[in-house]
Amino acid sequence: MFNIEEELKKLPARPGVYLMHDEKDNIIYVGKAISLKNRVRQYFQTSRNKGAKIEQMVSHIHRFEYIVTDSELEALVLECNLIKEHRPKYNTMLVDDKGYPFIKVTVNEPYPRIVLARTMEKDRAKYFGPFTSVGAVKDTIELMRKLYHVRNCHRNLPRDIGKERPCLNYHIKQCEAPCQGFITQEAYRETIEKVIRFLNGHYDDVLRELKAKMQEASEDLDFERAIEYRELIDSVRKIAEKQKITDSRGEDRDILAVAKDEEDAVVQIFFVRSGRLIGRDHFFLRNASDVSDSELLENFIKQFYAGTPFVPAEVMTHEQLAEQELLEQWLTKKREHRVRIIVPQKGEKEKLVQLAKKNAILILNTDKERLKRDEGRTIGAVKEIERLLGLQNIVRIEAFDISNTSGFASVGSMVVYEKGKPKRTDYRKFKIKNVQGPDDYASMEEVLTRRFRHGMEELHAGKEKDSFTSFPDLIMMDGGKGQVNIALSVLEKMGLQIPVCGMVKDDNHRTRGLYFQNREVPLERNSEGFKLITRIQDEAHRFAIEFHRKLRSRGQVHSILDEIHGIGPARRKALMRHFENIEAIKNASVDELKSIPAMNENSAIEVYKFFH
Repeated sequence: MFNIEEELKKLPARPGVYLMHDEKDNIIYVGKAISLKNRVRQYFQTSRNKGAKIEQMVSHIHRFEYIVTDSELEALVLECNLIKEHRPKYNTMLVDDKGYPFIKVTVNEPYPRIVLARTMEKDRAKYFGPFTSVGAVKDTIELMRKLYHVRNCHRNLPRDIGKERPCLNYHIKQCEAPCQGFITQEAYRETIEKVIRFLNGHYDDVLRELKAKMQEASEDLDFERAIEYRELIDSVRKIAEKQKITDSRGEDRDILAVAKDEEDAVVQIFFVRSGRLIGRDHFFLRNASDVSDSELLENFIKQFYAGTPFVPAEVMTHEQLAEQELLEQWLTKKREHRVRIIVPQKGEKEKLVQLAKKNAILILNTDKERLKRDEGRTIGAVKEIERLLGLQNIVRIEAFDISNTSGFASVGSMVVYEKGKPKRTDYRKFKIKNVQGPDDYASMEEVLTRRFRHGMEELHAGKEKDSFTSFPDLIMMDGGKGQVNIALSVLEKMGLQIPVCGMVKDDNHRTRGLYFQNREVPLERNSEGFKLITRIQDEAHRFAIEFHRKLRSRGQVHSILDEIHGIGPARRKALMRHFENIEAIKNASVDELKSIPAMNENSAIEVYKFFH
């Protein structure tokens, strides 16, 4: 039995993180302290005025635990990680975690490409952004390819120069075909330097060049080409207009402002990169009552920058922060260069902060009703599912489906929903390797085994959280009792305890209910929970079928042997001629495989490894 009074006496006067648990052992609050002894005791002192929210939280505390750290900075890092992992009920939380895309120029390659990147890695490539709009990034990349004819293929150059014919982009004059050696590496690099200048905001050079070409085409009476140049000029101007100059010194900074009422709070953020305002966004915060503007900004900074790969050199706010020095140390450590948090008092910087503040107030007033409707469709729908199934704290849902044509080229899909919204970056596709014929149960067993085995291996290897290492709070199977039992058997073999339910359809192939714990749970057809389940089921089905069609359209489904490294048409024919079917190849030893004249030891090992 946990005795709070006795445990309070044992608290050390050291920095660390504390976790409050309710009677069901759910973590309801995470905090940090310079002195655990002093900070945790304050919650249980009746003489202190703690505010309504903290009073309510304290009334639900059944026990607490703590982790001692060597410094307050270490405690801050741990606090951020634990809040992100557990999303405690009484912590002030971002309603939505958003990811921002980057434009990546792969200058680490001999013949660089321009691609959209979701994360910023230490790979010696150049990154521009982050940007608030995926559409804007795609438009910019498309414009870069039209302007500079940069390749977008995945060929390994210069190794593969001349091995294959040039692609369509060469024929429509959107690529100089470095894959054929039609442009030297030096000339291609000069083009990449122009791309980088453009992405750094130097538009005047390209506008002058395009105007000159448009004029030349007009004088030659080549009006079709002149129109193409005019359209390119318009595209460049649109991008230039979106990125307004805010600072002639060309610094990277984020500008933060918060607005709140009795219940809700919103933080407006302006993104300034290389002195240009490239976008803005806003975030709603829950559990914001009884919390000051300064505390709200501190909570936002911890959660936002814990989850974004880019940290600017400067963060500007309208409130002095109590933890400013500590937050600066943490951000500096993440950026690996000095980061300052400032509260400007006058001039252009102060005007920008006030503009962000006005925007935050406007959003709070206009978006409140829309946010509540959105929450009903997403988080509210998940809460309904929790009540139906008798579960708690469902954040991540994974749904699985199988698609095949009479058992030919079976594929599996995994779709992910977090807080009621699709998380498409975590979707995964599976080509069925070990099942022959139309056996959906065996195919699903293979998909689930591979999914969770992969996740457990990466967790044991200490990999960071990704689509495989992040395990779901609920698994939804496209089907009833049979598919649910397959999932439960896979989880049992792996020692995992994750709730599994089946999405049952009626005779007209429409969602009817959920199969959970050996019974069918009926659904109210007009409820938000029912609508969310239908969306998840349709999405899992769509993703599987789309993958299957894609494979068929590419002609890649004729043999599973095509997926094995080092097995080309000749070896594939030799294997099928010798063994007659895939099952026999799967059961063959390395010695049997390498005894075939077309095979050698390496290719035999590759085949054996693929099936085992």
